[in-house]
Amino acid sequence: MSSGKIKQLSFLSVFLLGVDGIIGSGIFLMPSRIYAKLGDLSLLLMPLAGVAVLMIALCFANLASKIPGDGGAWLYTYTAFGRFAGFEIGIFTWLLGIITMATEISAFVTSLRSVFPSLDVHRNYLIVALGILAILTCLNLFGSKFMDWVDNISTVAKMGVLILFVVAGLFFVRHANFANLTGATTNSSPLFGRFNEGFGMVFYMFTGFSFLPIAASKMKNPEKTLPKALIAVLLTSALLYMIVQFAAIGVSGSHLATDNVPIAASFYHFAGQFGYDLALVGMLISIMGVALSISFSTPLIASSLASEHQLLPRVLGHQNKRGVPIVSLLLSCAICGVMLLSGNYLFLASAIVFTSFVQYIPTILASIKLRKHEKLPQGFKLPGGLLIPIFAFLVTLYLILSFSVELIVAGIIVFALSGLWYWYDDRDRQAKGLRRDIAEGDKVLQRVQKGALKSQNITDLTEYS
Repeated sequence: MSSGKIKQLSFLSVFLLGVDGIIGSGIFLMPSRIYAKLGDLSLLLMPLAGVAVLMIALCFANLASKIPGDGGAWLYTYTAFGRFAGFEIGIFTWLLGIITMATEISAFVTSLRSVFPSLDVHRNYLIVALGILAILTCLNLFGSKFMDWVDNISTVAKMGVLILFVVAGLFFVRHANFANLTGATTNSSPLFGRFNEGFGMVFYMFTGFSFLPIAASKMKNPEKTLPKALIAVLLTSALLYMIVQFAAIGVSGSHLATDNVPIAASFYHFAGQFGYDLALVGMLISIMGVALSISFSTPLIASSLASEHQLLPRVLGHQNKRGVPIVSLLLSCAICGVMLLSGNYLFLASAIVFTSFVQYIPTILASIKLRKHEKLPQGFKLPGGLLIPIFAFLVTLYLILSFSVELIVAGIIVFALSGLWYWYDDRDRQAKGLRRDIAEGDKVLQRVQKGALKSQNITDLTEYS
């Protein structure tokens, strides 16, 4: 544009981006897994998880309206608790992208199992999964010029399948199929434990909301647009999830508990093999599109944190002649490959929830600490004072009950290794006379520090970090 101004996102654009970002592979694969845990009671989890995530999302919205810049959880943590805390959350933000990429690849191969049963063999699963990862890595080397095209096709395929399923499936719902209230007939485990696991699965389906606050600076009136958009996005997603789950149960009944690809299997009940194939193809296109998109954005997270914000080791910001962050790309894909060795979609989905949990806790605490800070604008004010942050904190803590001991131990190890990495990189920077200060590479924070945003009365953000 001749004026040099970047077009800001309207409420509708933010809403559509939010819905598209939240709805991923979970909607295609989780209905049967959740039903196997809780039967018809699984319908209740959708709105419950939606409201719980909304409380957390409002804390993100509150901080996004106070703190300028496209940072999200790591920036809020950095501002409230200092460089080391920001570094750790930056690592987990990058790791979340890697795990999401592994999860989408796993979802793709898991979906193919219904067509190629040989993929049930772990070796065959790994060959295909690692082959897909290698292809994605190679595509990244050519840059991201075709990403908009990929995103559009993926979105059309995803929403097309879901809309068709909801519109057609509701006509074939049988009330007699709602005969398993708690899932006790298909699962003999205690209800409390099954509810915790089911809640974690449903929570996973909402974790994509956290990218919206990162784009706050690109929105029109973010202090008003973002909270409204988050509420609309999460309630819409919860409603859609509940309708899809209702239709899947009503069409498939108790068979849903054993369906590998529940939406496609439900299509088969009322549209035959053509419906099954159509749903499966649309689902695979959607999942692969998300995997490709994540494979491009994840290395950029590490590269940005390293080169623009001085928060990760500088080597991660190195780019090739095409502008591809080659070191971040190769390291991200290598870690993704290790993740794929698990061969377990549900484990990877749980790892996403755990990594999100690590980001939610400091963000919620930051919203409490910075609630009335005199050097920050008031921004979007959370109704009820501390009620929403406290509720969000308790909900986030409740997620611990859905994590395995192995996952928690793995998280502690990552935290410790990241701390060693920070210590080593900090010594290297000191030896070379370099500072670890994100304001040095962040134009927005530079403007804040120089007092350019006088109307907001903000001074040096690093002063109280």
